[in-house]
Amino acid sequence: MELFRESRLRHGRYLLRKRADTVTRKRFRGNLKNARSIGIVWDASDISGFPVLSQFQQKMQDRNIETRILAYYPEKVLPDRLTAIRYLSCIRRDDLNFFYIPVSGESESFIKTSFDVLIEINFSNSFPVEYITTLSRAGIKTGLYDEKRNNNPYDLMIDAGKPVRLDEYLENVIQYLELINTNAEN
Repeated sequence: MELFRESRLRHGRYLLRKRADTVTRKRFRGNLKNARSIGIVWDASDISGFPVLSQFQQKMQDRNIETRILAYYPEKVLPDRLTAIRYLSCIRRDDLNFFYIPVSGESESFIKTSFDVLIEINFSNSFPVEYITTLSRAGIKTGLYDEKRNNNPYDLMIDAGKPVRLDEYLENVIQYLELINTNAEN
């Protein structure tokens, strides 16, 4: 049990709201067919979803869409499955400050990258993942619909029902991203 966890999280959310007001981003005017880059922020507390993400990354690579994944793993030591993968970076509990804010170079670099599309995979409402998504400069941000979450940063929300299956969620994201702005030129 972490000392003053709720107070620290509350202050972290306050700092996020202050910083979120300063974020500027260029909206992506297109759909998945003319996207060139996708960023995925993933709560990796359940690493059983990694094969699904790996297949998704391969599918996007086949479409010539560069895909980068930033995973938050809430433990100190990463599982071997999540190391030495070119398209995957991981942050751990040690990469957070006192208020659960990611402070690693990888998280800052990811936030500053102007992806065409950002997909948040945060089924357990992890604050570090929420923080990165909110501050990201991505052109379109997608995430899971959650009526309890205040100030969501999404341009597109997916209601995947309960329990959420990662493969179905990603299929829905692809389906809706292919439908939007079909007449846009980029």
